[in-house]
Amino acid sequence: MNNKITVVALIALITMGCDQEKNIEISSESFTEKELPICKNSKCPEVTINYVEVFGDAKVSEKINKKIKNFIFASLLMGEDCIPTAKTIQEAATGFIEAYNADKAQFPDMAGEYFAEISVNEIYTSKAHLCFEMRQYLFTGGAHGYGTTSFLNIDPKTGEELTSKELFKNSTEFTAFAEKKFRAQQKIAKDQSINDNGFWFENDRFYLPESVGFTQDSLIFVYNQYDIASYADGPIELKIAMKEAEPFLSID
Repeated sequence: MNNKITVVALIALITMGCDQEKNIEISSESFTEKELPICKNSKCPEVTINYVEVFGDAKVSEKINKKIKNFIFASLLMGEDCIPTAKTIQEAATGFIEAYNADKAQFPDMAGEYFAEISVNEIYTSKAHLCFEMRQYLFTGGAHGYGTTSFLNIDPKTGEELTSKELFKNSTEFTAFAEKKFRAQQKIAKDQSINDNGFWFENDRFYLPESVGFTQDSLIFVYNQYDIASYADGPIELKIAMKEAEPFLSID
């Protein structure tokens, strides 16, 4: 009897160990407006969403997937609402299309149809760090559409977002280093104002975008249109080689 209890206990311990070491798996998913009932018998604005879904540890994957889907929901949000209420991608896309239909009914001569392109891609993976690139581009009337690029850094063991303090040993020192790289890229001398080339840095002081992208070879910072320059200037990207950034990093 004691032997049977020992075997059962041993199996339980092995199972628990396996659960703790369960790997995160990532699959590619896609969605278009053609999947919506509202678009079966009527023409709808184009909605194209390519994203990733995380599997493995249930609690961890749920946290990560929620962050990814919240980005998609927020990207499709229309009107005056600031906080998405959609629970699914289908619901969020339906809301986007219904907003277009309402605007079209109110302004029948409105030029151009709305469309949305959204993507979430895994661009870096290690045992201690996942990085996702998140892009969205929407046209909702006017002279042109508007798009953004941002990044999401995640601890794959917990599913929580990695903060700047967790990524960098000293953010102030790294920002000073990044400013030197930015000035060299934009040909701005050390004694020149950071805004001398027409940039819009607040209070004439250099700062980095809120999020940073990690790849195997480099760190990527993207200033989206209107962040520090006009729409016509387009997104402004700063890349820093990983070898140069490593002394400032707290994480592999």
